[in-house]
Amino acid sequence: MESPPVSGLADRRTYLAQVVKELQVPWPGNRHIHLVAHGHSVPAGYFATPVLQPFQAYPHLLHEGLRTWFPFAAINIIVTAMGGENSVQGVARLESQVLCHRPDVLLIDYGLNDRGVGLEAARQAWEAMIGAARERSIKVILLTPTADLRGYGEPPGESWVQLEQHAAQIRDLAARHQVGLADSFAAFARYTASGAPLSDLLSHVNHPSRRGHELVVGELLPWFTSCLAAGDTGAGARSARAGCDGLSGHP
Repeated sequence: MESPPVSGLADRRTYLAQVVKELQVPWPGNRHIHLVAHGHSVPAGYFATPVLQPFQAYPHLLHEGLRTWFPFAAINIIVTAMGGENSVQGVARLESQVLCHRPDVLLIDYGLNDRGVGLEAARQAWEAMIGAARERSIKVILLTPTADLRGYGEPPGESWVQLEQHAAQIRDLAARHQVGLADSFAAFARYTASGAPLSDLLSHVNHPSRRGHELVVGELLPWFTSCLAAGDTGAGARSARAGCDGLSGHP
């Protein structure tokens, strides 16, 4: 179950409508749709550092999910994420290494590492990235952080409190700029609220497991599929629905 809509956010049913329309166009009229995942070690695919497993990470899993829903689509998932990076470093290479790919959708995920630069520096960096993307008519989805075992527990330690603060700021940024939000932090909280251990979702102290990455995809995919649920009846939509009959966990 994905997170409920946050007041002020872009409307899931319409925000990516043009992208979704193009995802349904069959050959020879289709074109490549570019999704860029910009951020730190989590979208880069780090599991137990220094091991990378990018095909178990959410950018690749999102690609698989989109292929199920949109069988006609020529999709490129481009990962510009770098392990250890924060948003201040990420905005510095946005023009040269991210926007050069001409993304249709930009995913931004820096919350975990932004604890090191603080809320104000992070806010400025995120707003600069959002602004640069919107100037180019690029759709943006912000991701709240996945979990970190450091500081987790009752009472929460300072590291966890900072993570909560950055998650709240990212939600506020998404609402203020009316862009998309994938609330990974809330998805992890719902999982542990049932009594399941947080360690189920982690492969390392601060990197998700395959299951954790699947929860992130559960937050991202509805931004694409809600457009179909809103009543699109084109041939691509019918094929998408037929192809997803066995896909659990998504509408």
